[in-house]
Amino acid sequence: MEKLKNILIKGANEKPVALDIFYTGAGPKKLVIYAHGFNGFKDWGNFDMIAAQFAEAGFLFVKFNFSHNGTTPDDPENFADLEAFAQNNYTKELYDLQQVIDWCLNGENPFLQSLSIEKLFLLGHSMGGGIALLKAAEEPRVDAITTWASIAYCKTPWGNWPKEKIDEWKSTGVQYIINGRTKQEMPLNYQLYINYEENKERLDILKAVSTLQIPLLICHSTADEAVPFQQAIQIKEAAKKAILFSVDSDHVFGRKHPWTNGTLPDAAQKVVTETITFFKEIP
Repeated sequence: MEKLKNILIKGANEKPVALDIFYTGAGPKKLVIYAHGFNGFKDWGNFDMIAAQFAEAGFLFVKFNFSHNGTTPDDPENFADLEAFAQNNYTKELYDLQQVIDWCLNGENPFLQSLSIEKLFLLGHSMGGGIALLKAAEEPRVDAITTWASIAYCKTPWGNWPKEKIDEWKSTGVQYIINGRTKQEMPLNYQLYINYEENKERLDILKAVSTLQIPLLICHSTADEAVPFQQAIQIKEAAKKAILFSVDSDHVFGRKHPWTNGTLPDAAQKVVTETITFFKEIP
């Protein structure tokens, strides 16, 4: 298996995007690009195990860190750049994903010259699922998409905040959320809310889904506390072509970070297997 880690390309505001490539053998491949979620990164929960399964199934699998997710090329698994995290927003992530797509499909790409891309598939978890859905509606080269625990609204993480907290956010310019794993106070600048308000039309996930003419697999846990299962139902109802696959698990399908087990949790493995089968059946 070929495994290339932490290749750097330019993302939003010229900040680096670190990406990984997994594949086996040369020749034509179906490309899967994975977008991580809020407070996530490409290696969360030993995602290399998942990437390897896709590669062994014959796919070219690419995963990446959004440019403003708070990690750095020197420290890709820790939130070492909280200033960048504070400046992240949805349009920056859409820009980053487009950069990754263009880089992967560049015929002169030295890392992929032994391969040809037959199909382009997007895969996203949580907030990354929403980004993938929005990008699929914008990018005609996308042939199919799968979401894992995707948001249906671009209001992470303020969607359920009371008006008083939103007003305070506007007044002070920043709010903080506690990362449950690292216990860091993660800053969110008010620009995130402004970016949403200024780009509401473009960031309307359900409207974007309603325009999709490509196959869509929606994977979601019925006991998801971070993104309720109802949002998966809303995405399914908005879509013209969609399959809803549910498991009884949590927002991350039983995974955690760091993940030291040699196998995936049952729920996560079911979702991975279902996704691989779905993409394989795309003609």
